[in-house]
This record gives sequence, C-alpha cells and structure tokens, in this order.
Amino acid sequence: MSTTPACPQCTLENTYPDGDHLVCADCGHEWSEGGEAGSDDEAEAVVRDANGTVLADGDAVVLIKDLKVKGSSTTLKQGTKVKSIRLVGGDHEVDCKMDGGSFMLKACFLKKA
Repeated sequence: MSTTPACPQCTLENTYPDGDHLVCADCGHEWSEGGEAGSDDEAEAVVRDANGTVLADGDAVVLIKDLKVKGSSTTLKQGTKVKSIRLVGGDHEVDCKMDGGSFMLKACFLKKA
C-alpha cells in the first residue's frame, strides 16, 4: 500500500508526489503535502468588493446594481448605501441590515463607500 494520502477531491488513492505537491492521477487535482496549511488559507480568506478593494467588518458599502430579493417582490436599488456590514463565511460573504430587513449579499455586487 502506498504512503501517499488519498485525493481530497475524488477520494481515490491513485496519487503520487511531484516536488512539494501531491497529484491525483485520476482527476488531476494538486495539493500541498501539508494539507492542513490549505485549511488555514481558507480561514484567512480576504473578501473583496467589485473593484478589488478589501472589505472589513463595519465598512460602509454601496450596491452597484439592482438586486431582486429571492422569495419576495422587494428589489434593492442600485446606489443604496449600507452601513456597518459584517463579513461571514459561505457563498454570500456580507451580512447587513437595511430598511426592509436583514440581507446576505455577495461582495461582487458591492463597492466600498
């Protein structure tokens, strides 16, 4: 049995070392031998707005396009300023409160005010 770990993407054991990385021969996925280091990078992920500016908790942002609220007839209008955002993990990186309720927004639809 090989001492190389199974692929984290496809979970097959047909992997081999290539320099300081491991490669899966089945799916082509590459990762570093210190697999724990990759999860640390994910924890320190930087959230950027539509212009590439880094966002932080408490920033004020402006919507760059109209956004329809899923499951509602409400539309968030372009140019609406949102104060005191909160960064969260997941698909929608920004949590905020506006008139009409609390919303989770993607950072690609925001620019720093």
